[in-house]
Amino acid sequence: MKALILDGSHANDVQASNIRRALEVQLPSAETIVLREQKIGPCAGEFDCWLRSPGMCHTDDDNRIIAARIIRSDLVVFLTPVTFGGYSSELKRMVDHHIQNISPFFADIQGETHHRKRYSRYPDMLVIGWMDEPNARAEAIFRHLAARNAINMHSAASVCEVVVGSPSADEIIRQTALWLKAVADRSAGSASFLAPAEILLAGAAQIRRVVLLAGSPRREKSTSYATGRYLLEQLETRGCKTRTIQIHASVHSQERLRAMLDSIDEADLAVLAFPLYIDNLPAPVIAALERIAAHRKERSYDARFAAIVNSGFPEASQNDVALAICSEFARQSGFAWMGGLALGGGEGLVHGMPLGELGGRGARLRKSLVLAAEALAQGHPVPPSAQALLSKPVVPGWLYRFMGGIGWKQKAKRFGTAQHMDRQPYL
Repeated sequence: MKALILDGSHANDVQASNIRRALEVQLPSAETIVLREQKIGPCAGEFDCWLRSPGMCHTDDDNRIIAARIIRSDLVVFLTPVTFGGYSSELKRMVDHHIQNISPFFADIQGETHHRKRYSRYPDMLVIGWMDEPNARAEAIFRHLAARNAINMHSAASVCEVVVGSPSADEIIRQTALWLKAVADRSAGSASFLAPAEILLAGAAQIRRVVLLAGSPRREKSTSYATGRYLLEQLETRGCKTRTIQIHASVHSQERLRAMLDSIDEADLAVLAFPLYIDNLPAPVIAALERIAAHRKERSYDARFAAIVNSGFPEASQNDVALAICSEFARQSGFAWMGGLALGGGEGLVHGMPLGELGGRGARLRKSLVLAAEALAQGHPVPPSAQALLSKPVVPGWLYRFMGGIGWKQKAKRFGTAQHMDRQPYL
């Protein structure tokens, strides 16, 4: 069996070293890649790997090498600290680049819209996370995320396990042997029901200062910015002072990072708006949340946190895991969780346009954001009625998949790649 271990740990993580050594005992011929030591830029979300250079990321760095090794493997192992119920930013940087290994065209899988296979076979998955103390909510989110990833990565078998505390080296070796056996027995992960996060508030309070954390690499041209900006406009009419920070411009600059943390400290409400990347938040957004959480460990502020996530798939429910991660981040970072909004088919509906220019097709989205602003301005959580407006797909799934396929072909014609969209460069 050809196995590939992707180590998404941060530096000086003792538990990561223990688990990696145990895996290497069980898989002596496995290749291990420590992702923090690789040159992997963030996914730009421009879909060049589907249109300009089908099957290959337009950014020529180590992500291409790793993507090729994933496709050539029988088993891929993800190693990561459980980070707000999700993956670390180090692991997620590479996971985001998985889109080059799948097709832009759609398929119906288990009643949902997903992307088709690019290759005839994909590796099995073993996802191993670790946490210092038991956290049932974070563990449930983590297992749900791994199962969802296995669907989108077309893994025939997937196993997800969590190491809690500091078990002995012998115990970890024993456990890894059992996990690998489960993969060999063709086990499949199950994305069971994920209960909504509990909204905990000491009491309503007037919101005066709001900061929008815009999490798309497309910045002002993104659906995330358009939806977040419209919410801010509604909050401004209700007396709130607002500020927008682009996460992708902040996480790699100490000065801008400091300014982002200061703005969050000064705000009564922080709103995160981001696109769904492989069932999760984009890696730079996770990196920002890691820094915010570390910053707030030493401080105590009465602040609130809400989120808006948009997905390219028509089913808004595909955003559930990402919102659950946001809620767990809020809990671990001392924010009061104010709930969130999940938009399906955001790319096709908004495509970065100001919401006021969408006409009737944007009516439900605008109404949802108005309802959210009315509640948030008074310190109340996002009401269920706001999310209910977005729960119904803009168009039926079958029509979305059909029209989406036509759309991808038309876009590829502009780049002269329409005949090469099924290319398999890593075989």
